[in-house]
Amino acid sequence: MTAPTDDLIQPFLIDAGAIRGRVVRLSAAVDAILAAHAYPTAVATLLAETLVLGAVLAGSLKYDGIFTLQVQADGAVPLIVADVTSAGARFDAPSLAAAEATQGPVVPRLLGKGYLAFTVDQGPDTDRYQGIVELTGDSLADCARAYFSQSEQLATEIILAAEQTADGWRAGALMIQRMPLGPQSPILTVEQSDEQWSRAAILMASTRRPELLGPAVDVATLIYRLFHADGLQMLPARPLAANCRCSPDRVAATLASFPRAEMADMKDDRGDVVVVCEFCKSRYVFADRDLDSLYGS
Repeated sequence: MTAPTDDLIQPFLIDAGAIRGRVVRLSAAVDAILAAHAYPTAVATLLAETLVLGAVLAGSLKYDGIFTLQVQADGAVPLIVADVTSAGARFDAPSLAAAEATQGPVVPRLLGKGYLAFTVDQGPDTDRYQGIVELTGDSLADCARAYFSQSEQLATEIILAAEQTADGWRAGALMIQRMPLGPQSPILTVEQSDEQWSRAAILMASTRRPELLGPAVDVATLIYRLFHADGLQMLPARPLAANCRCSPDRVAATLASFPRAEMADMKDDRGDVVVVCEFCKSRYVFADRDLDSLYGS
């Protein structure tokens, strides 16, 4: 069978594990998510980049739970959210039109001032981990790079790309990180370690946009072109798919948290309570008989 070349995360190691990397490529998954919304191109591009950034960051962490990447800002696009199963954005149409009429980097122009937050939720019996960094730089990649530099003291390089093609939306991310020295680290001088990192960063910077997005160049070929001379070790790839955490049971539980008397104000013209998921746009319809069952009456 032919290995998939889209909708996956491909981890790899170079220089005997001194540098680790990840490539994420989304096609059908990101297209399905964006198809549920009528976002302007600028907003859709930001959300697509947030999706691949979230995936490449989540792939670098060891956890069992939900990884959420959130951008909160005061600009034309004040909110972008992506986690392992959901994604969405909010924007102000007049502010967005004014911002698009200007020139400049995407972060200060469309997002403005705010922060980028990474959250790991491993369940009700654990404490949530959250890292926050101010929106600094020109791009989302710059913001993520600043987080690792300030909070993790981990040298990181990230490239993001997203665009709508004739066949639908595509998005890609490439990240490398310089790993801290440990018992299993290769024996290197400081100068050798610095040289390895500089070489890897230069090679990564040679990545062309069509290579990152595909489909003409598959992920494995891209990684091999960049790092085949640096002790490249490919690790097992993992598939990625578009899903949403909403479900009939979750929506029913949310409705049940409201007093039954309030249901009358929530009904539409047909007498039904209709809940639409903000992320995937799924519709959940509760007629009177459904509400009777829900409230046990």
